[in-house]
Amino acid sequence: MARHSKPSRKPGGDARRKATREAVAQATRTSAARDAAKAIEAPDERRGTRALGGDPFTGELRKREVLPLLVLHFIHNGPSYGNQLMERISAVTEGVLSVNPNTMYPLLRQLEGRGLIEGSWEHPERRSRRYYSLTNEGEQELERLVREVRPFLESIAQSIDEIVDEVYGGD
Repeated sequence: MARHSKPSRKPGGDARRKATREAVAQATRTSAARDAAKAIEAPDERRGTRALGGDPFTGELRKREVLPLLVLHFIHNGPSYGNQLMERISAVTEGVLSVNPNTMYPLLRQLEGRGLIEGSWEHPERRSRRYYSLTNEGEQELERLVREVRPFLESIAQSIDEIVDEVYGGD
């Protein structure tokens, strides 16, 4: 199958981009905590495994470490807590990638268990919010993910643009 180079943004592209976001959002509404846990295993623990059930698009995003990348990125910008991270991920993906507490908190515990982040309670006496900060190891992992995840994200963007061009033409 021949690939065509992607032309510059076309007039009317906002409607197409909105349609693309809505289509992808529909495909990624469901998420499973076990997919997130699978995504953040150490690389040598993951060899030879496949993403667990669920939506193939969501599973592939988790398998390719997109959620850990986003979580570490936002924590790199300053200490953050779980609900805040879920809101930021939803905002940056315009709701396409929705993360619920059953996904976020196991992910945070696993990242903390791997020594990539460290958490502390805002008010230890009442355990209100647990703020997470990046460790030195977390900084190194973030740098690795930034390098390694980008080609995957670019291929998704290219593929979606090609699907939209094919189906919707030059709208």
